[in-house]
Amino acid sequence: MNAGKLAAGGIVVTALVAGIAMWWLQVYAFYDEVVFEPGNEIRLMPVAGDMPEAIIADDVKGIDADSSPLRFRACFTTPMSQAMLTETYRLYEVPEPTIGPGWFDCYDAQAIGEALEAGEALAFLSEHLPHYGMDRVVAVFPDGRAFAWHQINECGKAFYDGRDLPAGCPQPPERSN
Repeated sequence: MNAGKLAAGGIVVTALVAGIAMWWLQVYAFYDEVVFEPGNEIRLMPVAGDMPEAIIADDVKGIDADSSPLRFRACFTTPMSQAMLTETYRLYEVPEPTIGPGWFDCYDAQAIGEALEAGEALAFLSEHLPHYGMDRVVAVFPDGRAFAWHQINECGKAFYDGRDLPAGCPQPPERSN
């Protein structure tokens, strides 16, 4: 009877340690601070053109991880007004802020999403990423607060779901089996 209790206790402790390790790996591990230096600035796609342009961005904080193209998040401020930005840069049609880790507290996907739905914040295409079907999106509030994240676009959704690509999508990479 004692051996059974000891074995059960060992299983419970092992499961608890494994659960804590998995949680820590998902929430904290793999993230690195992003350095925004020349060549890695916050950029937006101009209305007339296909090369993103660096914008004025102050107090930039960002995180990213090599484990997924969707783990990028950034918070910053910009003195550029929404009116000026809308005249110069492309709006993003269907922004969907992705939830970030709770410890990166400058970024709140729910609040950003609500502001976008209410028309308080505007979303812009930053750039198409090297990962097929992924975009960097930037949301700007009237007071200059701004946030960036990576999001899968319609071409990526169709490609990764195995569906036919919508018209206008670039050629996807070869699928590996």
